[in-house]
Amino acid sequence: MLFERFIAKRYLVSRHKINFISVISFISISGITLGVAALIVVLSVFNGFGSLVKSFLINFDPHLRVEILTSDFNKPETEKILNGTPELTALSPYIQGKALAYRKNRTQIVNLKGITPEGADKIYNLDRNTALGRASLGESNGIKEIVIGLRLADKLQVITGDTLILISPSGIESVITQYVMPSMESFLVAGIFSSENNEYDENFIFCSIDAAQRLMGYRESYQGYEIKLSSIEKTEKAKEYLTEKLDKSIFTVNTWFDFHKELYSVMVIERWTAYIILSLIILVATFNILGSLSMSVIEKRRDIGILRSMGVEEKSILRIFMFEGILVGIIGTFTGALLGYLVCFLQIVYNIYPLDPTQYKIDSLPMELRLTDFFFVAGMSMLLSILASLYPAKRAAKINPVEAIKWE
Repeated sequence: MLFERFIAKRYLVSRHKINFISVISFISISGITLGVAALIVVLSVFNGFGSLVKSFLINFDPHLRVEILTSDFNKPETEKILNGTPELTALSPYIQGKALAYRKNRTQIVNLKGITPEGADKIYNLDRNTALGRASLGESNGIKEIVIGLRLADKLQVITGDTLILISPSGIESVITQYVMPSMESFLVAGIFSSENNEYDENFIFCSIDAAQRLMGYRESYQGYEIKLSSIEKTEKAKEYLTEKLDKSIFTVNTWFDFHKELYSVMVIERWTAYIILSLIILVATFNILGSLSMSVIEKRRDIGILRSMGVEEKSILRIFMFEGILVGIIGTFTGALLGYLVCFLQIVYNIYPLDPTQYKIDSLPMELRLTDFFFVAGMSMLLSILASLYPAKRAAKINPVEAIKWE
């Protein structure tokens, strides 16, 4: 093996003059370098945006949601099963529905969500994300308190300490047919939250679960339960546990991924599309390997004949030219990985490509380096290099030594 590597290295780097074949080999190395670097940088950008979007979306979303399809269920037994969920850190019943918010001739359809005070911070991070006031769902001077989204507060022109009337759509049929007053209640705005998620900031109001039960007509029942785990990576395991333990005709179990499945699926498709398209750069570079090795076989025909006449086997000739192509792939892949890492490092540490924070939620292009990306890109690059080297190497091994040196 050392003999074949020595000859391959001499053929590739120890040339006495720059010729057309060596130029093509240099172009091959440069192409692989640029392709690998571009892939690593683009995948790191996708990783950064993906993690950023995920953090925005799950900021107020639970890891798991168990929805109750019928009111006929055993509450103590259900809560016992839910409390046995693997890696459970917080559990809260919830009620969610549409309501009409009214304030000084301003009205807005909102999503009203009733939760427990314990779940407000442990599951929904209300305390951490409250920009004005406090994340209180209690009672002040006999009036129930709510926490409202920043954009919604702007639309309704309310600040902390203002009173907001919420009108429930429950029993709307009796309102129309029997001319009775709809279910409504006054609430005190205790806090205004900013979640970095426009859907929540523009539409959501959080209140205590007993207030939501009374307003939405749920009485003592719940719409479901929401769960926070120790790690987001444990959701599938927890879902399998709950799906097995709970009656499927009464409960449905969804994970954070199911809440925004279409968006996450599109992000995965975009990532793979970019990976495939940018791989074409490396594919073109490996075609140069095939071309340069094929011409090298023609140029070294005499050398091959001499080596064969000295007793070198076909397998050794095959390995010489395979090693030459693989060496090109190794140099290009390593240099490209180093260049890609350097670009990502400079962006992460020194912010060489800033963004306007007044137009975006971030001040720089997000990047996230993952070791798996380096393995995937390097593996694909080396596989293409090996495949491109195989055909010329086989041709070299099949050269007839007598024909190669008979005119020498």
